[in-house]
Amino acid sequence: MKEATSMTVQSGTTAPRTPRKEGIIKEAIGLTDVKTLRARARLGIEDGAMTAGYKAKAETVIKLLNEALATEIVCVLRYKRHYFMATGISSLSVKGEFLQHAIEEQAHADQLAERIVQLGGEPNLSPEGLLSRSHSEYVEGDSLVEMITEDLIAERIAIDSYREMVTYVGTDDPTTRKVLEGILAQEEEHAEDLASLLKELGPQAHAHEPGR
Repeated sequence: MKEATSMTVQSGTTAPRTPRKEGIIKEAIGLTDVKTLRARARLGIEDGAMTAGYKAKAETVIKLLNEALATEIVCVLRYKRHYFMATGISSLSVKGEFLQHAIEEQAHADQLAERIVQLGGEPNLSPEGLLSRSHSEYVEGDSLVEMITEDLIAERIAIDSYREMVTYVGTDDPTTRKVLEGILAQEEEHAEDLASLLKELGPQAHAHEPGR
């Protein structure tokens, strides 16, 4: 006679969750159940990425992004001007820095324009009123030191602007926040690069300080 086999249940093993249990768990932690997500996705489908779950004020975010876009365009133009006009013994390495920053600022502008479209807005690329929309100024600078200084000031303005925008967006628009944080990090790198260039120029930089 064969011995009867016994099946043991491992401790800690739980039965599969039913859809109802999963729905209760999601509701408890503040998540939307799958059925609602599926139904909601079919509403306003022409809005693309702008679903009903978007919490930020899209109109305000688009306005802020367009101001940031104008700022980046002005920075591109200023860096390009400085790249072509920089002269002198120290200008070779500095020109390369100007050009690299111009390329990166243009990439920032493209990111912002793309996000504006995703939010259902239109990127304002009109040259009319560009400076009034921009947070930073367009200052040409007469010397290499003045050029670097004006670019550094502009970067510091941009850094504070992006920090405030990141704070405003908060957790209501994580995608826009990620875009802004990425740009902010690179603007901080630009500022450090320019500050280092001023230090390297040494006495030449101090010779252009007010009152000297």
